[in-house]
Amino acid sequence: MPFGLVSAWSKRRRSKSQDHTDPWIYKPLEIWQLEDQATRPTKRQHGSSVYTLKEMEEATGSFSENNLLGKGGFGRVYRGTLRSGEVVAIKKMDLPAIKEAEGEREFRVEVDILSRLDHPNLVSLIGYCADGKHRFLVYEYMHNGNLQDHLNGIGQRKMDWPQRLKVALGAARGLAYLHSSSAVGIPIVHRDFKSTNVLLNANLEAKISDFGLAKLMPEGQETHVTARVLGTFGYFDPEYTSTGKLTLQSDVYAFGVVLLELLTGRRAVDLNQGPNDQNLVLQVRNILNDRKRLRKVIDPEMARNSYTIESIAMFANLASRCIRVDSSERPSMAECVKELQVIIYTNSKGLAMVMHSLRMI
Repeated sequence: MPFGLVSAWSKRRRSKSQDHTDPWIYKPLEIWQLEDQATRPTKRQHGSSVYTLKEMEEATGSFSENNLLGKGGFGRVYRGTLRSGEVVAIKKMDLPAIKEAEGEREFRVEVDILSRLDHPNLVSLIGYCADGKHRFLVYEYMHNGNLQDHLNGIGQRKMDWPQRLKVALGAARGLAYLHSSSAVGIPIVHRDFKSTNVLLNANLEAKISDFGLAKLMPEGQETHVTARVLGTFGYFDPEYTSTGKLTLQSDVYAFGVVLLELLTGRRAVDLNQGPNDQNLVLQVRNILNDRKRLRKVIDPEMARNSYTIESIAMFANLASRCIRVDSSERPSMAECVKELQVIIYTNSKGLAMVMHSLRMI
């Protein structure tokens, strides 16, 4: 199995009948590592803390609705304050019996992967709780919620173009780090990259979250074949959907969809629209390289004096290449990082020239 941690758990399950112990009673990550050192890289220095159910209750005010930040596919997320005084986000796994096994797997995968990673554009895992059947993940608190809320949320302050470019670059750097192999020795595919999984801190810097579906690619291979396609509708790589072949380029496709959301201010899938306008990719794919028609899809809520048409066109061209049906024609995330840096420079230079011209009048 590609996950050493999952393998170790499987071994413990087989021996459970012999020792009658629960492998999930506050077993810190260091113990998991000792059981599978041969396949496990060095864990990042500061590690992850282990919490009790009582501590989670105290932190959230017994899961008060006043501390509820949002709801996801596998439970609720609360704002919490630890005994140390640190403010955190606490994800409480809450699943029907039919999905418990799936939720358990995602919980373990996320703890395993995030405990290995350390990058400014990935959300930090502070700790976890596995008390009896209770499962919690404790993350750093992101003051500005998720990207989708800022693009379509009611009452959220709209982002100008430089802010959107900054978010795109931060997310690209996070994915490039996952794909680079530098973190764990082999590449990681996020598999569920989307605008709700791009969180924003107090400075509107992007951090990628939710690694429950992440996949460590088999060593020496760039493709993983699966009979079960996982992810979120609207962000699915069409090649992955049709063939079951998961690659790093599957994340690139999803990144391209998020670029379109940043450009247009629209959702990847909006069921409130007519049948022909529900899927953002299908709606704009054919106009991304047509400057005249492109102007019509720019988010009207975005301040006109915050962008240049040249930078918009470059951004749209990058998005169009990320969402190509043939994955071999898509850029790598490292290439996306470089192009976005050029786009940011082009936009700032263009705006500076406009301001200079106005001062000369």
